[in-house]
Amino acid sequence: MKNAHRPDVFGWSRFDEARNVDFHGWAWLRAGGPGVLIDPLPLSEHDAAQIEAHGPVSHVVVTNSDHTRDAAALAARWGAEIVGPRAERGAFEAHRWVDTGDEIAPGLYAIALEGSKTPGELALLLEGTTLFCGDLIRGHHGGRLNLLPDAKLSDPEAARASVRGLLDYKMVEAVLVGDGWPVFRDGHARLRELCG
Repeated sequence: MKNAHRPDVFGWSRFDEARNVDFHGWAWLRAGGPGVLIDPLPLSEHDAAQIEAHGPVSHVVVTNSDHTRDAAALAARWGAEIVGPRAERGAFEAHRWVDTGDEIAPGLYAIALEGSKTPGELALLLEGTTLFCGDLIRGHHGGRLNLLPDAKLSDPEAARASVRGLLDYKMVEAVLVGDGWPVFRDGHARLRELCG
């Protein structure tokens, strides 16, 4: 896995030729506490060993039903709880369903987004400064963010309103997307640009 913008956040990727972007899985490997995987792709044994060296995994978060990826297998491997968006209850197997304001692990909070391509989607806010996004917000060009095209959104206006709501989190520095280029600095400014 690759180190991200802070020493306890790591990522791994797979290039998708059809969409011409990287798909990302993320890991928050807390010092002294169990780890959290977010939208995890299949892991190489090298990456799995790196996770295990940090300690147990307590949670596997799926931001939307199109990002189940390898969640079930990795949760089973470590006996972790699968967490998903409450608005997608029943769309996939999870142990817990969360909504805006729910704490997933100490310092990691759910934010429900509306209008994306699935009935529900989560963004996750880590300690006020790192925002993990699933499908709605992506990075098709380095250094800036974009939304899914309107044709793929279930409700484009609701989607844009959800993204505008993220501007309330003024300390966001990094925006770690599920698809495309992450933003490691000036995340709030990039969100503001996205909102026009």
